[in-house]
Amino acid sequence: MNRHLPQPPLLTLATRITLARLAMVPVFILVTLYYIDSTQEENPATFWRWGAFVLFVVTCLTDALDGYFARSRKEVTRLGTILDPLADKLLLISGLLLLTGPWGRASFHPHLPIWYVVLVLSRDLMLVTGSLIIHTVIGNTVVRPRWSGKAATLFQMTLIGLVLANGNDLAFRWLLGAATAL
Repeated sequence: MNRHLPQPPLLTLATRITLARLAMVPVFILVTLYYIDSTQEENPATFWRWGAFVLFVVTCLTDALDGYFARSRKEVTRLGTILDPLADKLLLISGLLLLTGPWGRASFHPHLPIWYVVLVLSRDLMLVTGSLIIHTVIGNTVVRPRWSGKAATLFQMTLIGLVLANGNDLAFRWLLGAATAL
């Protein structure tokens, strides 16, 4: 007798939360750009900055929420394992790029140094390239997240949140060092 384990539906609750996270990324970008644009005026519109901060925090928190639901409800799907890290990377990369460069230096204090953004993007590029090479040579492989990658993501998210919230320099330097080490 051929018994198959039941497969979770394609659009599980966790996947729907991940899709909502993906939809929040362009809104976060837009709100942050509105704040950056407002800094060209004499009185910057700080509600845009706090709006970007709230959107960023909510998006980060839903990252933990979708993972919890996927595991607790045993609804881990192939689609979810692709979309979840994609949502993380899109949020982090957009945050990194928005909070650095001349626009970031003029609009945010503290601001992210360019070398840090280059380091993070280079690491991500090496990981993607390595995965593609392994997939091409070996075939289908399963990539499992490690604690160090999860910690690096947490520190990057916290660092971006601190910049958006106009955090103090000491906490910024400490988080920057920890995120760089991870």
